[in-house]
Amino acid sequence: MLLPCLACEARFAPDDYFGACHDYNRGRDLVAWTCPRCGNRDEIRVLPGELGFGYRSRGRYDVRDRIRVPGMSRRRHDLRLDISLGLRVWRVPTRVLPLRTVSSA
Repeated sequence: MLLPCLACEARFAPDDYFGACHDYNRGRDLVAWTCPRCGNRDEIRVLPGELGFGYRSRGRYDVRDRIRVPGMSRRRHDLRLDISLGLRVWRVPTRVLPLRTVSSA
């Protein structure tokens, strides 16, 4: 199975594709993915058995295109998303932003 980049139409094996996932936004349930070939950055929703591509609109994410990935599953954790396909698991970490303190002047 080869998974596509919707920008350049390159196709990747699951290990290369999911290895390019780098940030999980747990609040919006979105994964940031950067194409290893063209550098295009997409946000995708990982759903059981499919990848959802779409756009942010009016404070939510509307999935417009779906790519079926039979056998793929996901598991949410506090600080990461685990994507499983067959025996392989990819861990996509949540980017933790530094806590900013407000100083009184």
